[in-house]
Amino acid sequence: MNAAPAPASPRPATRPKRRAAATPASSVKLHKVLAQLGLGSRADMEQAIAAGRVSVNGQPAHVGQRVAPGDVIKVDGKPVRWRAEASRLPRVLAYHKPVGEVVTLDDPQNRPTVFARLPRLRSGKWMAVGRLDLNTEGLLLFTDSGELANRLMHPRFGLQREYAVRVLGALSAEERQRLLDGVTLQDGPARVLALEEAGGQGANRWYRVTLAEGRNREVRRLFEAVGHVVSRLIRVRYGTVLLPRGLRRGAWQELESAAVIELMGQAGMAPPQRPQPPRRRGVPRGAGPRPSRPQPAPPAARRGNGIRATRSS
Repeated sequence: MNAAPAPASPRPATRPKRRAAATPASSVKLHKVLAQLGLGSRADMEQAIAAGRVSVNGQPAHVGQRVAPGDVIKVDGKPVRWRAEASRLPRVLAYHKPVGEVVTLDDPQNRPTVFARLPRLRSGKWMAVGRLDLNTEGLLLFTDSGELANRLMHPRFGLQREYAVRVLGALSAEERQRLLDGVTLQDGPARVLALEEAGGQGANRWYRVTLAEGRNREVRRLFEAVGHVVSRLIRVRYGTVLLPRGLRRGAWQELESAAVIELMGQAGMAPPQRPQPPRRRGVPRGAGPRPSRPQPAPPAARRGNGIRATRSS
């Protein structure tokens, strides 16, 4: 007789696949909300959350947490008013930094700081868009939006920085080409996007230089790499914002709404659907002699900024 076939082994029970919890469409990252409020950069806010300074609905917050409308956020025990979507445009200042000022809130050497001349804010704080070293002057942007400041500095958006550079001795054709092709610096390769002559007298020569990044002392190091020392350095443009002609050292001007929206677009940020004008407070301040300048840029580059002038006291 033929043996009976062995019974089929039972199929192992399959566990249902777990679905990731749905993320509410209106929820946003906590550190992003705090940065948009002008309380600091995204990195600053992540550090504040990790340090236990932030709570949501009475519970300590954690890095990466999302919040939704109705959540109560407190920083250092104080509630903050927020919305899932920004309802007003950020404020942006164009400041003419003089030589001798440092871009820091608290300098251990007690040197003059750029923040001392800025108008007071009702809430939040001013954040510098990048830095200029002690011996560099010119355009420095400030905003009360940590999100905007972070994006304007991020390399992936490639916002151009233009400088007026004075060096000792004219560049040869070979040296100009090396700067355009790229040279190797201590922190990696670097190059200029554009290089134009801008006049000069005697041995001092002025050049207009455009870069797509803002590494530490990059312009100075580029020229040193081809054998020239920079004796004066002025930033004259950041993105589409030009250093306003006639703006004295130590003075600031505020960008109009249209210019702020344009700047946000360069940084990949959408403006509020119904943007409200920024809340302004404070008396404009500034002092210092009118700066000497190299030859002006070509007419095509001298376009309007949409910058609202403020009177210095």
